Amino acid sequence: MIETLAKNLVNLKKQFVSDYDGTSQIQELIPISKSELFPIDESELNLLHEFATKNPIYYNSFEKIIDGISCIVYEGDINKYWLNSIQHDSSHAPFSPTWIMSGYLLSLFAKENEYSEIIDIGSGDGRIAYCGGVHGMKSYSIELDDMLVNLQKSLTTNVNFNSTCFDAIKFDYLSLNLTKPLFFIGGLAQMGGLELAAGVLNRVKSNFNLWSKTGWSFAGTLSKKYSADPKNNAGWGSFIENNGLQLIQNISLPTAWSFHESDETQYVFAKSF
Repeated sequence: MIETLAKNLVNLKKQFVSDYDGTSQIQELIPISKSELFPIDESELNLLHEFATKNPIYYNSFEKIIDGISCIVYEGDINKYWLNSIQHDSSHAPFSPTWIMSGYLLSLFAKENEYSEIIDIGSGDGRIAYCGGVHGMKSYSIELDDMLVNLQKSLTTNVNFNSTCFDAIKFDYLSLNLTKPLFFIGGLAQMGGLELAAGVLNRVKSNFNLWSKTGWSFAGTLSKKYSADPKNNAGWGSFIENNGLQLIQNISLPTAWSFHESDETQYVFAKSF
């Protein structure tokens, strides 16, 4: 189901790109109602729209039928949050979000693969953790940037995603009493993701019981703008091999930074063993 929904979302995004004539810095869409291509409960779709409508990065929205699917398009500007986020060192990637619908599918992967918790590392505005909450999962959003954490806390909704302002490579994950977590690492390998992932992984690795039950998701790219990894996997192949992780699968999904790219962002899933 995940693969089909992801493919449908990518196809919808491509049609959206070809039709879009706006000038906003970021733009994305969310279907309005359940359909054959997106058989998502309307209560969950409503929660995704609620996240977008309450999120200050979006300044405009409008209805649009795209490839036969009624959607709401959200236009936004992340500039002030991006500028604030680049003050941190090279192990912390600047803020550039995935699509809300992509966050929904990423957290659905966690649920369908029987993970118990989502830990969103370098969570930005918290959308992946929020989507985990939409799926009824226990979610934790860990972000170093105080402006982004304040944004998260301003999103007063019925979905609890445990927003925390802390350096993820120093956080005590044992304090969360995790049972079978999936960690989402924000940032491309070439944009601070490797350092961030290594720091978090070493914290988790120190406890074998937690390590052996943990899953990982890394944001990767096929773009020629970035140096390739000799082991491939969208920049994460060597890291996965060197840290004794087992590759599960890759899923392509739209993000803010891939809107004008021919290839979508690759989410690389692996597990400890």
